[in-house]
Amino acid sequence: VQLVESGGGMMQAGDSLRLSCLGSGRSFSRYIMGWFRQAPGKERECVGAITTNDGMTWYADSVKGRFFISRDNSKTTVYLQMNSLKPEDTATYYCAAGSRWPAYSKNDYYYWGQGTQVTVSS
Repeated sequence: VQLVESGGGMMQAGDSLRLSCLGSGRSFSRYIMGWFRQAPGKERECVGAITTNDGMTWYADSVKGRFFISRDNSKTTVYLQMNSLKPEDTATYYCAAGSRWPAYSKNDYYYWGQGTQVTVSS
């Protein structure tokens, strides 16, 4: 499956932003989808993930209550709604597809998008 993220941009602290990840291929609904981010000089970290059809989610503590993941399998798209953005949310955000749950390690994912940049200023 091929993944393409969109929706990044330059934001102010407190703003909201929704990222989208469009997947290709009929098998999209079979994959667990995750959102990761990587800031300069830091490891890539999982901010959240969502299961295939029942919509079960997992979030990192750093974003819990502010970020929300959803998916629309009919549109082969997964979303990351980011609210109350903080400067420390600045990173390149990636979506990824895998088949293991829970899946918060980058080693659990097979396919990756190219990333979209989110910059949050104070």
